[in-house]
Amino acid sequence: MINFIIRKFIKSHENVKDPSVREAYGMLGSVVGILFNIILSISKIAIGTIFKSISITADGANNLSDAGSSVVTFIGFKMSGKPADKNHPFGHARIEYITGLVVGAIIFILGFELVKSSVDKVRNPEITEFSWIMVFVLLFSIAVKVWLSYFNLKLADKISSSTMKATAMDSRNDCISTSAVLASLFVSKYTGLEIDGYMGIVVALFILYSGYSILKDILSPLLGEMPDPKFVEKIENKILSYEGIINIHDLVIHNYGPNRYFATVHAEVDANEDIMKSHDMIDNIERDFARDMDINLVIHLDPIITNDEEINHLKSMTEKIIKKIDKRLTIHDFRVVKGETHTNIIFDVVIPVGYDMNSSDLVKKIEESIKTVNQKYYAVVTIDKNYVSTYVNNPKMK
Repeated sequence: MINFIIRKFIKSHENVKDPSVREAYGMLGSVVGILFNIILSISKIAIGTIFKSISITADGANNLSDAGSSVVTFIGFKMSGKPADKNHPFGHARIEYITGLVVGAIIFILGFELVKSSVDKVRNPEITEFSWIMVFVLLFSIAVKVWLSYFNLKLADKISSSTMKATAMDSRNDCISTSAVLASLFVSKYTGLEIDGYMGIVVALFILYSGYSILKDILSPLLGEMPDPKFVEKIENKILSYEGIINIHDLVIHNYGPNRYFATVHAEVDANEDIMKSHDMIDNIERDFARDMDINLVIHLDPIITNDEEINHLKSMTEKIIKKIDKRLTIHDFRVVKGETHTNIIFDVVIPVGYDMNSSDLVKKIEESIKTVNQKYYAVVTIDKNYVSTYVNNPKMK
């Protein structure tokens, strides 16, 4: 059914990298969410008021906030689909993250308000009237929310949307909270225990947790999270697949919204190769990435000497020393400058994120280790940070 809806309302639904198609997915999910949540909200608030149930009323208010969140999401997808302009050369896709924050904030505020109302019901309890109409409405709500959760998750997977994923998570939590309200009705009917206010608190806590989870997931890409290791590996392997690329380093990936990536990388090539040929290869790689992966990739060309036995020996020696200090460390941009009194061994050392050894202490340790091999060797070390979660060691270098 979901695939039928997608095919019916979204043209070119398979071309999810097209901003207009992505916008259509977001707007479809938002419209469906608005319609169903308004229906659920009106029905729950009405029966909650009639039968004096704070937990059902709270559940209805939660659905009303969901409808409001869908409106915000609708606006967000509409705005994020705008093309780049002179003030925003990278486009407007990050607006989707902003709308996710707004959704999370709305849910969080609503949760606090419902906690207050439920505590008041606990302090001043009223007898909740039981009705099978209430049971029917709650069962209908659970069924709708289960479907909405699956529907939004399906859309989120198709367009890699954190906002739609957050909406799916919220619908899932609604199923749990509504089930708890339903259970409280039967407890009250068959035991005489008036737990409506307590159940209202439970529902409110679910809402608060949902808001917290959404805010946490949305803040991560806004702050600049580590890219997906599989995505990084795919980029690295694709670059290394080109004949003429010896190795790569200093890969940095910038995210400007869902599926909006800009990347830079240093690519090592044989210094003896014709520079025009190497430059042409780099141009081809950049064009291929734009076409195949929709990534704006900029490659810095690093020529390295590969046929000098002494340099290769010194590099192999240095790599062994580095690995002995810490297996997580790697080197690149290796050069040798020989003089009459000493030899400078120049290279960069890549340290992982959150490396616990002080940079100056690490450099000192490397310098001392290299000098133990030969007092005439002077290590000139630059500490380089790794901004992705993986680092490919090219078999070509072995």
